[in-house]
Amino acid sequence: MKLLPIFLNLRHKKCLVVGAGSIATRKIGLLLKVGADVTVVANEIGLEVSELEQQGAIRCLHKYYDPIDLRDVKLVIAATNNAELNADISVTAQSKNILVNVVDNPELCSFLMPSIIDRNPIQIAISTGGASPVLARLIRSKLEASIPSTYGELANLVDHYRMKVKEAFANVDLRRRFWESVLEGPVAEFALSGRMDDAETMLEKLIQTADPDPAYKGEVYLVGAGPGDPDLLTFKALRLMQKCDVVVYDRLVSEPIMALVRRDAEKIYAGKASSNHSISQENINQLLVRLAKQGKRVLRLKGGDPFVFGRGGEEIGELIGEGIEFQVVPGITAASGCSTYAGIPLTHRDHSQACIFVTGHRKENSEDLNWGMLSHANQTVVFYMGLDNVQRICDALKAHGRCDRTPAALIEKGTTPDQRVLVGDLNTLPELVKNNEVRAPTLIIVGEVVSLHNQLNWFKTGEKIL
Repeated sequence: MKLLPIFLNLRHKKCLVVGAGSIATRKIGLLLKVGADVTVVANEIGLEVSELEQQGAIRCLHKYYDPIDLRDVKLVIAATNNAELNADISVTAQSKNILVNVVDNPELCSFLMPSIIDRNPIQIAISTGGASPVLARLIRSKLEASIPSTYGELANLVDHYRMKVKEAFANVDLRRRFWESVLEGPVAEFALSGRMDDAETMLEKLIQTADPDPAYKGEVYLVGAGPGDPDLLTFKALRLMQKCDVVVYDRLVSEPIMALVRRDAEKIYAGKASSNHSISQENINQLLVRLAKQGKRVLRLKGGDPFVFGRGGEEIGELIGEGIEFQVVPGITAASGCSTYAGIPLTHRDHSQACIFVTGHRKENSEDLNWGMLSHANQTVVFYMGLDNVQRICDALKAHGRCDRTPAALIEKGTTPDQRVLVGDLNTLPELVKNNEVRAPTLIIVGEVVSLHNQLNWFKTGEKIL
C-alpha cells in the first residue's frame, strides 16, 4: 500500500486555497462541505469564488500569495497555473508540517485528494496514488451505481442506537454479532427501501428483546480460495471471508486473497510444504473443532478446491463427528485455473478424450499409483504436488508405455502475475525443472493438449520451451 488512507476532521480548521479558477472552486466546495474555515488567496478571483465570498462562505485575499499567508493554516491547496509558485508553496508548507496538496502534481503533495462517494455519514474515498485521477473517477461511477443513497440513512439509524446497543451488550464481540444480524436482516431491508419508521420500530424491538449474553454457536466455513488470482473467488467465498472471526489458512493461499479477509479476524497459519508441516493435519482438524466450540465463525481457507487434494473430506469428517455446523464453498481447482491461464485445454476432441487428476505426493505407506492406467494415450494427466518427484513421474509413464515425446508442461504459480509456463516432453521435463529453478506451487500437465499452448496462450507471462 503506497499511501495511508485517512479521513481528516477539518471542521472550523483554517484552510488556505491559493488560486481561484475552476479547479480551485471544486476544492473550495469540498472544504466547505466538511465545515472548514476557508481563505482564498488570488490576484484574480473567478466569478464562482466571488459569489462564495459575497455569501460570506469564504474569505478572499485579493493579492499575490505570500508565505506569511500560511500562518496558523492546517491545510493548503495550491491550485494556480504557475508551476514554480505551486512548488514554492509545497516546499514552504511541508517545512512547516502543514498538509499540502498541489493539484495534478502528486510529487509535490503530502496528501492526495481522492475521488469521493458521499452517502453521509458514509464516505468512500478512491485513489490511484496520483497515477490516474480519471481511472479513480471511473471506479467511483461504477460504485455510485451500486450503493443506494439510503445507506446514509441506515448509517444514521445505527449511529442513533449505538449507545443503547452498547448498554445492552457489554462485550464487543456480542455487539458486533448483534449489528451484523441487524445489517444483514429485515431492519436493513426496511431502511434501504426507504421505510425508515418500520426499520426503527423493528430495531427498537430487537434491542429490547435481545439476550444480553447469548450463547452463539460456532460454525466452520470450508472455502476454496482458487489457484491464486483473487478475481477467481466466488461471491460466497468473499462474503464468508468478510464474516469470519478467525481464519485458518494454507500456504497456497495468495497474499492478495488474504488481503480480502476481514481485517480484524484472527489469522492462524497452517501451511504445509513437503516434509515441513507447521501444523499436522490431525491438529488442524482438532483446531477447527476447538475454535468452533468457542462460538467462533471459523474460515478454513484452502488453495484451489477443498475437495480436490485439499483434505477437505478429512476435516468435515471430524466436524461431523463433533456435531459442528459447517459450510463448504468450492473453489477453482489448480488443474482448471492453471491450465486455462496457460492456454492448455484439459480435453480436446483431437487430442484428449479424458482427463485425470492425480497427486504426485503420496500419503506415507500408501500403494503406488496405477501407472498402467495413467500411461494410456489420448488422455490428459495432471499431477498436483509432483515437483519433487518429476523424474520418477516421467520415468514411470515411459516405462508403462507412454511415448517419451509426449508433450508435458510445468505451470509455476499459475493464474498469478508471476506465472511461468515451461513446455517440454517426458524426456526434457526433469531438465526444465533443474535448469530453471522451478519452485512450488507448480502443476505438471502431461498429454498432447500441451502442444496447443503456443497457439492458445493468452495470459502472457514468463515461459520457456525446450
